[in-house]
Amino acid sequence: MKTGERDTIAAHLKKCGVSRRSFLQLCSTLMVTAPVGLSLTSKATAAQIAKIVGKARRPSVIWLHFQDCTGCTETLLRTSAPDVAHLILDVISLDYHETLMAASGAQAEAALRSAIADNAGKYVLVVEGAIPTRDDGVYMQLGGRPAIQLAKEVATQAAAVIAIGSCASWGGVPSADPNPTGAVGVDSVISGKPIVNLPGCPPNPYNLLAVVLEYVTMGRLPELDPYGRPRFAYDRVIHENCPRRAHFDAGRFAVAFGDEGHRKGYCLYKLGCKGPVTHAACATRHFNEIPGVWPIGTGVPCMGCTEKGVIWQMGTFETVPIHLATPPDTYPPIFSTAGQLKVGAAALVGAIAGAVGGATWVASQRFHSSMEAGVTRIAADRAHAEKAKQPSEKPAGKKED
Repeated sequence: MKTGERDTIAAHLKKCGVSRRSFLQLCSTLMVTAPVGLSLTSKATAAQIAKIVGKARRPSVIWLHFQDCTGCTETLLRTSAPDVAHLILDVISLDYHETLMAASGAQAEAALRSAIADNAGKYVLVVEGAIPTRDDGVYMQLGGRPAIQLAKEVATQAAAVIAIGSCASWGGVPSADPNPTGAVGVDSVISGKPIVNLPGCPPNPYNLLAVVLEYVTMGRLPELDPYGRPRFAYDRVIHENCPRRAHFDAGRFAVAFGDEGHRKGYCLYKLGCKGPVTHAACATRHFNEIPGVWPIGTGVPCMGCTEKGVIWQMGTFETVPIHLATPPDTYPPIFSTAGQLKVGAAALVGAIAGAVGGATWVASQRFHSSMEAGVTRIAADRAHAEKAKQPSEKPAGKKED
């Protein structure tokens, strides 16, 4: 169906039996996903967002698969509540998706051509997976054509392109050394079109929905960083909002899986956590509406999957340099070596011992409560008044006239 002939989002949701409450809950989730950085979610309430989104026609989405594991599709479908996945698919019109569509072979090829023709210049192209380029892209073919050729053809008539996942954003797993197929990200193959990168392995599905609805309702893409990532989702490093940050600041680190520090939830930096250099919102916008369902939340170091120069360029347990966040000077350093006790350290120990001793003495004393102190004060005042009433004694040797 052509975009101009589609129902509005509100009308389609009504036909599908989606309640207004569920729609408002989805809009509230969008506000949490992108509290800043989107014109759509800058509105005051979820009801205002629902009013704007409801008037828009369902956007046509064509989804292509290349060198991938289908994990990005899975994150869209495997939500904690099935109705959330259905709601997302009701908001957008997924006109072509090799994994979800019933058609195959010639029927699938015909469905793709029809979706392109019916929505030329208006559909959003979503690419999942890296694109092999070596030897003219011979290492992956779809319908007898190299994947790189298909990507260029479909992108030609797209309104915008979204690279979902790290593979589509910059090559991901297929591009790991020695990269035998010459796998690259979408923006290395397609040009002349607005491209948004949503790296992550996998990325949060609400980031995709937020970008699509921002484009459909506001007519523009969200603000992007130098790597083509929307700032609302990739504006901060994980380290800034990590639930283990307090342990980092206090110098408490796990040094081996299963050790005491690891069992107590200490910072995972020494185990190779890449959180200090990884831009993502995993710490604040949880997957599948379940808090703690992400690597650090389960006791595993962040791998830096959103950063091209980290996950496949550094060792798993290699520590990253700290640029913007270091523990305060009053706390122990991250790495320290045993040494001799110096004069300054001895003085510090003495001062601490003195403070502890003083605190012990103070704790051993019994202090009056405010009521007891008041009673004592009143008694003293009365005694003073009684003494003042008594006649003063005459000085010795003085006679009266």
